[in-house]
Amino acid sequence: MPSKYRDFRNSVPWLILFWEVVFIFLFYYLFSVVGLITPDFFDPAFQDVSHMVVFGLGFFLSFPKRYGLSGIGFNLLIVALGVQWSVLVEGFTCSGIFFSSFFSYSIMKAAVSVTAVVISFAAILGKANPVQLVVMTIVEIAAFHLSRWINKKYLEITDFASMMHVHLFGAYFGLAVSSSFPVLQPDFEKSARSPRSSLLSMLGTLFLWVFWPSFNSVLAVERKNDIIYSTYFGLAVSAVTAFALSVLTTKDGKLSMAHIHRATLAGGVTLGCAADSIRYPWIAMILGLLATVIAILGSHFLQRSLPSTIKINDVSGVHFTFGLPAVLGALACIILRVI
Repeated sequence: MPSKYRDFRNSVPWLILFWEVVFIFLFYYLFSVVGLITPDFFDPAFQDVSHMVVFGLGFFLSFPKRYGLSGIGFNLLIVALGVQWSVLVEGFTCSGIFFSSFFSYSIMKAAVSVTAVVISFAAILGKANPVQLVVMTIVEIAAFHLSRWINKKYLEITDFASMMHVHLFGAYFGLAVSSSFPVLQPDFEKSARSPRSSLLSMLGTLFLWVFWPSFNSVLAVERKNDIIYSTYFGLAVSAVTAFALSVLTTKDGKLSMAHIHRATLAGGVTLGCAADSIRYPWIAMILGLLATVIAILGSHFLQRSLPSTIKINDVSGVHFTFGLPAVLGALACIILRVI
């Protein structure tokens, strides 16, 4: 937050209201003809994704003692603002296609794509002010849809696969943004945790763990049930492996909730990139195990040297929770398709 309240009041509300007026004008101009008459279709997984993005990621960001409420509140602001902008950008990147059957599907895409901004927000939690978060939301969603358009048009990547790269894009976009902020030391007061904040953060992890199969399958056209089952088995193995490796990597041989908080979701991230290429559950289980190994060992051995080498500070560990597992999933997808 800015040090002067008057500056905060004179900048944030007007910026938010400006973008909201722009969105209302664009929706009026683009959807006045087709209206909101959509086909009789509702996917229950869309509600699961909404719960995951609002509740799961919101509580997931509540781990800092000082910025727990900011993480939950600004997450809602990012989601509410980003979904509207994502629907519009999706229409622009589809050659200006705005019609009723497109509208319902684009809302589901918007709920998934805004996850990239929330992941990036996790990398700069406690550093950025609301003005910077609003600007980052607008810029990142536009950049993410531009990246998807390039992938589909020139690299011939399927629409589902390009959308499931949301974790990869969000993690490294957030790390790139964090390089422009001062590096916070792990024992700094802003990075401190409390039992209450850790409990709320773990509650967010549980929300994400439960709803992740729906997140990976909500946009799938074919083999939706196979993706759900593969994701669930990958998450199960990821959780079990996280408990085992946590005991092995701590000095006192006890469980570290920071490891559980981060590594239990790594399998879901990896399966999001490779789920449509998996034919057998044991492949998903292997990927879940490898993702957790990367998440825990990476944070254990590389987290301390990361700020001094590339001068960034990964506040929430998104590099090891979302970034590297997503890279593993992308590589696994390529290998499975070649085989």
